[in-house]
Amino acid sequence: MNHKFSIANLLIAAVFFSSCTKVLDLEPAQSLSNDVALSSDEGVKQVLNAAYDEISLEDLYGGNIMRNSELYGGEGEVIWLGTYIGPQEIFNRAILVTNTDVEYFWDEAYNAINICNNVLTALDVVDEADRARVEGEAKFIRGALYFELVRYFGQQYKPGTPNEQLGVPLVLKPSENAEDNSAVSRNTVEEVYAQVIGDLSDAKDLLPEKNSVYATTYMASAILSRVYLQQEHYEGARDEADRVIASGKFKLVANYADEFGQDENTTEDIFSIQVSTQDGINAMNLYFSTALNGGRGDVQVEQSFLDSYDPDDLRKDLYYKVGGKWRTGKFNNEFGNVTVVRLAEMYLIRAECNARLGTQVGAAPVDDYNKSHTRAGLDAAASVTLDDILTERRFELAHEGQKVFDVKRLHGTVGTMPFDDVKMVFPIPQREIQVNPNLEQNPGY
Repeated sequence: MNHKFSIANLLIAAVFFSSCTKVLDLEPAQSLSNDVALSSDEGVKQVLNAAYDEISLEDLYGGNIMRNSELYGGEGEVIWLGTYIGPQEIFNRAILVTNTDVEYFWDEAYNAINICNNVLTALDVVDEADRARVEGEAKFIRGALYFELVRYFGQQYKPGTPNEQLGVPLVLKPSENAEDNSAVSRNTVEEVYAQVIGDLSDAKDLLPEKNSVYATTYMASAILSRVYLQQEHYEGARDEADRVIASGKFKLVANYADEFGQDENTTEDIFSIQVSTQDGINAMNLYFSTALNGGRGDVQVEQSFLDSYDPDDLRKDLYYKVGGKWRTGKFNNEFGNVTVVRLAEMYLIRAECNARLGTQVGAAPVDDYNKSHTRAGLDAAASVTLDDILTERRFELAHEGQKVFDVKRLHGTVGTMPFDDVKMVFPIPQREIQVNPNLEQNPGY
């Protein structure tokens, strides 16, 4: 894959690697102009499809957004065994400014954001019946990616403070040539979160309840619930999770193991990246699974983590040993979809927030806790503490991309490194610093 795009060089032609409509055949893909690509309803929708293609790449929701969280916060749970230097640096929390995994994440996120910005400038040519949906999908993707960027490159949000710590640049207008947006500065964490919430709130209002495998109003609510939880805004997180649950559109699968490695979305999946033998990549399979199941076997699960499970917990049965090393079986299908958000997380967010707030919106905390707890073959609890809920979250969502962000919002540590250590955020890629003197590097790099 050619990772050549930066904020200083995000050309609209970059989005057309898989288009074959009459509209897009008017000019060669490598020199396609905005005037052509964004001049018709069909063209704009093809551009929007390119944004979905972009977020499904390995370094975004194709898996590495989740993988990196598990490596970054995984000391005591997993060990990186692979030979790739980029993930090794992330696992060691000793990241160089030239780390290519960090660079690719930045590049691909901003490329997808640029595609969305182009779509949002051309809504007037979209059929009126589809205009709200198209706008909602573009804002959903942009908002979700800015959330991922700010929580990797910016220090943890601190409620009740101005949050003037640096986040990432907010680029909200298309970059059509090398000069556009070439001298942007980093916005504050507060400003980026405000944009994220604005985009996702708009998406929630604009998107339909059903939209095939594309963004829906409930996907927007689910990501909003995560955003508010990361901000320690527990009322917002609770209410968005409750909205998803109360919709009745999703249902926990009966057997925990049946949620993972599926070729099609399950009843529990809220947001899932589609992978097939013809298209897409499942990077979680690539790194977490072994060669027996299409992977590299780069991530080992520590015995001490397995020992922390209740012996009767059925979730423990998904772990298996190859070559004397434990692995998770969650990602053993090379062509299985990559689940980003599922219903069990919404139950646990609602339980946690209700417990913190002393409320019972939607259900009592113990009832939401028991949804995943009893499915795992464990006895229903009569009452629960906040610590019980957080422990349940750790076991239910293990290896699914929440680890380092939970450490940060809970003000924990990774090994001996506190959540707000300067090395607990990614460096701005050195190439970006070199081409844009207005970009300030994170402390410690």
